Amino acid sequence: MAERAVGRGTRRWRQVWGVVLGLLLAGAGCAPGLSPHSAIEAAKAQVVDVDHYLLGPEDAIEISVWKEPELTKQLIIRPDGKISYPLIGEIQAAGRTVKELREEISKKLEKFVTDAQVTVLLLKAQHYKIYVVGKVQKPGEFVAGRPVTVMQALAMAGGLTPFASPGKIVILRKSGDQEQTLPFNYKEVARGRNLEQNRVLLPGDVVVVP
Repeated sequence: MAERAVGRGTRRWRQVWGVVLGLLLAGAGCAPGLSPHSAIEAAKAQVVDVDHYLLGPEDAIEISVWKEPELTKQLIIRPDGKISYPLIGEIQAAGRTVKELREEISKKLEKFVTDAQVTVLLLKAQHYKIYVVGKVQKPGEFVAGRPVTVMQALAMAGGLTPFASPGKIVILRKSGDQEQTLPFNYKEVARGRNLEQNRVLLPGDVVVVP
């Protein structure tokens, strides 16, 4: 009896994971040129990792202080990376995690609010934008909640089309006034070779698939 119960439990968990896998594949748009593993990675890449995500311009946040409703504000981080908050004025938000920003605001509020209990929420991650263009299933702009690699970006774009040149992919990256061109060979990375090509993309990077 116990063995039959265990068997039924195992089958039930397999069914649950089958449903989860199906949802992940559907959400990531599993298309030709995109493996199930890559589809799952693409789905993961779109989940905001709040603990490590660095805030940036265009991100929407909410700041609140317990028992101080007038200090509840929903703000968009400005292009200069700063926000303006009551009592403390200008504060640098870009380049900090939600936790670091909360700690900084709490520290600055000490002289105005006794035992201020500050909460900072990330409402919308708009800063980390990358672009995938060319011969992919779904070219366009992608907003990711955390850093993604080239392979993850290609997965988010639905994978390569049958007419793509996988050995001639390039990443265009702006660094100040200079623009870098970084090569990427899809076939090599897919086979586990020269994995350093599968670099982490920076906000604004453009992946070009000829």
